Amino acid sequence: MVRTPARMRTKSVAIDEIKAADHNTALTLGGLNRLISDGIIPHVKVGRKVLVNVDTLMDYLSMPAKVQEPALPAQPGTIYEG
Repeated sequence: MVRTPARMRTKSVAIDEIKAADHNTALTLGGLNRLISDGIIPHVKVGRKVLVNVDTLMDYLSMPAKVQEPALPAQPGTIYEG
């Protein structure tokens, strides 16, 4: 069985591919950075470059998973059970 290599792209090239598929996309480089930093879109670091799988990104944009609400910051002196 032959495996097809993943379409790994730098963040800026991934944005360019999304824009080529949808000229009216609202996704920006900053938005992609947020998706990566929040752990929603997986990434691979190669040296200084950050690579994302374009197909995974397009799948997410087609049907985004439910994202949990961010936890509220702890108030000083408050003890949380959990």
